[in-house]
Amino acid sequence: MYPKYTIGTVVSNKMNKTITVAVKNKISHTKYKKILTKTNKYYAHDENNECNIGDIVKIQQNRPISKKKRWILIEKILEK
Repeated sequence: MYPKYTIGTVVSNKMNKTITVAVKNKISHTKYKKILTKTNKYYAHDENNECNIGDIVKIQQNRPISKKKRWILIEKILEK
């Protein structure tokens, strides 16, 4: 159940051992067939505080670590 991965961009790293990752998904409107971009923000656990704003990262779903944190950092794909 847990090996669910997603790729997103770091938009905040101001918290200790936590990053905010924005994940963009393109969906089609059911009636008008227009392509829309939907953005979800996830809080991810960054143990070593190694990510900076603008980095592209891979995160994995995990057990709840805190009230809003349910993802952990797997790897940095691209550094800014």
